[in-house]
Amino acid sequence: MPRVAIDVLLKRELLDPQGRATERALPGLGYDGVSDVRIGKHLELDVDAVGEALDALVEAMCAGFLTNPVVETYRWRVIADDERADAPATR
Repeated sequence: MPRVAIDVLLKRELLDPQGRATERALPGLGYDGVSDVRIGKHLELDVDAVGEALDALVEAMCAGFLTNPVVETYRWRVIADDERADAPATR
């Protein structure tokens, strides 16, 4: 069963107040040289489908429930176990 990762951000033309506040705070914390910070959400789910059925199901979920297409954009991809956000660090 494929694991799908979905990244959601506000549309580029919309102000991102969380991103802006984070960007302003970083230099005061010693993190210089960071700009254009955008804050969004990351979802991961197992989907019982493959091929075109997987594409159609994920697109339908994103457009109809998981995102607000009026103000958000999204990208999704199938990920391997070592790409999961909760995977153990490999350093």
